[in-house]
Amino acid sequence: MHRPELVTKLYEAAVKKVPNSEEYHSHLFMAYARVGEYKKMQQAGMALYKIVPKNPYYFWSVMSLIMQSISAQDENLSKTMFLPLAERMVEKMVKEDKIEAEAEVELYYMILERLEKYQEALDVVRGKLGEKLTSELQSRENKCMAMYKKLCRWPECNALSRRLLLKNSDDWQFYITYFDSVFQLIDESWTPPLEEEQSLEGEVHYSIEQAVKFIEERITEESKSARPLRGPYLAKLELIRRLRCIGCNDEYKLGDPEELMFQYFKKFGDKPCCFTDLKVFVDLLPSSQYTKFISQLLEVIPLSAAAESEVALPADIKALQQHLCVVQLTRLLGIYHAMDKKEKLTAVRELMLRYRHGLEFGKTCLKTELQFSDYYCLLAVHLLLDLWLEEGEETAVWQCLTFLEEGLSHSPSNAQFKLLLIRIYCRLGAFEPVAELYSSLDAKHIQHDTIGYLLTRYAESLGHYAAASQSCNFALRFFHSNQKDTSEYIIQAYKYGAFEKIPEFIAFRNRLNSSLHFAQVRTERMLLDLLLEANISTSLEESIKSMSLSPEEDDIPWKDLRDNRDLTVLFNWDPKDRDISEEHRKLSLEEETVWLRIRSLTLRLVSGLPTLSHTIQPKNSEKTAENGVSSMIDTIRSLLQQLEAAVDSGKKFLEQKIQYPVLGPPPTRMAGFFSNGSCQCQTSLFYLVSDIYELDTNGLEDSAEIQERIGNSFKSLIERLTDLFNKCKGDLIEVRDGTLKTQPNLLENLVFFVETISITLWVSSYCDSVLRPFKSNLQKKKKKKKESSVAMPPVFTHFLDYVTELQTLTSNVIDHIKGLEIILTALKLEELSLKDTLLLQEEKKFTKTVQGKVQSSYHHSVQEIGELLKKRLDTIKKLKI
Repeated sequence: MHRPELVTKLYEAAVKKVPNSEEYHSHLFMAYARVGEYKKMQQAGMALYKIVPKNPYYFWSVMSLIMQSISAQDENLSKTMFLPLAERMVEKMVKEDKIEAEAEVELYYMILERLEKYQEALDVVRGKLGEKLTSELQSRENKCMAMYKKLCRWPECNALSRRLLLKNSDDWQFYITYFDSVFQLIDESWTPPLEEEQSLEGEVHYSIEQAVKFIEERITEESKSARPLRGPYLAKLELIRRLRCIGCNDEYKLGDPEELMFQYFKKFGDKPCCFTDLKVFVDLLPSSQYTKFISQLLEVIPLSAAAESEVALPADIKALQQHLCVVQLTRLLGIYHAMDKKEKLTAVRELMLRYRHGLEFGKTCLKTELQFSDYYCLLAVHLLLDLWLEEGEETAVWQCLTFLEEGLSHSPSNAQFKLLLIRIYCRLGAFEPVAELYSSLDAKHIQHDTIGYLLTRYAESLGHYAAASQSCNFALRFFHSNQKDTSEYIIQAYKYGAFEKIPEFIAFRNRLNSSLHFAQVRTERMLLDLLLEANISTSLEESIKSMSLSPEEDDIPWKDLRDNRDLTVLFNWDPKDRDISEEHRKLSLEEETVWLRIRSLTLRLVSGLPTLSHTIQPKNSEKTAENGVSSMIDTIRSLLQQLEAAVDSGKKFLEQKIQYPVLGPPPTRMAGFFSNGSCQCQTSLFYLVSDIYELDTNGLEDSAEIQERIGNSFKSLIERLTDLFNKCKGDLIEVRDGTLKTQPNLLENLVFFVETISITLWVSSYCDSVLRPFKSNLQKKKKKKKESSVAMPPVFTHFLDYVTELQTLTSNVIDHIKGLEIILTALKLEELSLKDTLLLQEEKKFTKTVQGKVQSSYHHSVQEIGELLKKRLDTIKKLKI
């Protein structure tokens, strides 16, 4: 039933019946936890402790106080009432020496930290109670470190991190703390006290000389280690980077960064992590040294060529990994970007040759394992993407898809191949292969929020309505189950005393409830359902009722919207100036929010149409305001103003002409919505609603001006729809000069046309419901007076002409779509010989597959759009007053 609030009532009754039952009381507590009744949880916890004085029950009550403080709107109330009370409750247990478990100490620490009593928290961790903190490795040290940082006790921070690095010189987090503290102490000109100990944690390093010496010692120690450790070498580069940042000239004492990175490569170049380690420090190299640095690295890799003119290839996996690392660095340093078209194509050929050669080393790999040379293929595709998007080289995109499909045939579990295929197919307007690829990614749990946008952004906009419904359902199922699942996690955390996890679960739930993707999917799903069903299988009114839609209600948390998209899910080796920046993220969020606002307001305006149905009182009636209809037109007009404001924001945003990186966030549909005229059509339709309402209120007499306005609106609407149709004309796919050209924007325009026609019909149905009673009344008068010359008001002629033209236009679009279907069916792509002599025989097989998939997807899109338009045409035919 999904009614957890009723479970609480059930257990409340059970507890009254059997007041001393531990089982019923604990079930009551958990029932409150499910619905987030923290005050009642606190009371239930104490009642349970009084019956059965066990520590966990007492601390359930304490944790419920903390939850009250977290959920309190007033931060002052949280810090003056809830948290101090929780602190006193724990102190009572401490004084009575009743603290038994680690979870109880964790809870005490959490309270003191939230109260900003950092010194007291530190005393707890360093004292007798701290001895219970044993479940996590270095839990005690980490908590001490956190408190030292809060208290700005840098000598202790430094000494503790130094001590921990002596134990494990490969723990990177402590290097960062060590350097932070050294530079803080230098800034403060700190000197050790003469007679006392340097710090609570032992010896302190407070100068650059000491830091340099310490790092050198770690490297010396590492050379004696049985297992090579990366930490000390990277720490040296990190120290150089920091010294440069503060403009200090002491870096020479540590050596030349280029030489250090070269030595690092010699030691760890065969490890896949070598590239990501060095990526952070390439800024230390002067740009004039890039080519020399890469050449230096290549010289130490054992490569052998069969003949002098042939490419030198690695003899084993170790050499392959080293070479791959260099190729990735070449891309990162912008050397590939500086090449001309011919050089890039040569580089692509070499990378693919190396990729195919590398497959020999992975013959024994399982299907679930990745091939050692997969990155060569990805890098080749990135170079081709540059050619396609920067130089407009159309053949390059087909090669991209060819190589990726070939790569996927050898590495069926490579998520990067799949993600890149998804992005490229979508850019080409082919959604059909995308659904299967996304499904094979087997996205789990939170990934429906972080990468779900790759699917939901394109499904509907490319005319795959059934797939769009399915993808929205997947996402919504996850978001809706999150509420229930999180409650279960919280209950488990109470049961097992993992108190510190409870606020994290609550924050996680809030983050998902405020997800931008959740709001988008919810809005698009409802618009899609109306598009597919309203006034086809069910009436618009019934559809809106079943969705519980109301124009007055806006359930999107605009102020708290969270962008949970993972925009770096695709591997990238671009230099910083070409990579996705924080600015791109902000702009993308702004664009997505404006577009969501436009879509949400459109949905709410459509949901207001049935409430304006013909139940209106005559003019000057006192009942008009009472029956709610007049207030509804005010709501519609208010929403229309908001829509105009949102459209203006969207236009201002697009004026910035923002270009996201190739693999950055995909742009919204907003640009197409404005440029093809859909926006003007849809807003003018909602203004027409306002005019029709006015006519309904004033009656046919003395409304010549309104009737003329409505007539003009009908005419301009047909003109605008015709313009929109003209922007849908053209071939989706054509062969030009031996190259395959696609026009995916035509598909998006067709989808916008169908959507606009649907809104046109819903508004026209409202017009019909207003005009029909007027006409029947006129006919009755005509019969009574027995006059054949009762003049028909012009609005009826305008409406009938408009409906006829609408019918003709829709029929023309359906004919155009049939034409597209015939062309797509007749197009024999297998006979197309791509004028690319670079294509090898095995590549041609994959090229045919790719082209077939795009052709089939276009065909599918056109079919679904055509089917929906035919249903809409049937609705138009019913509009006869």
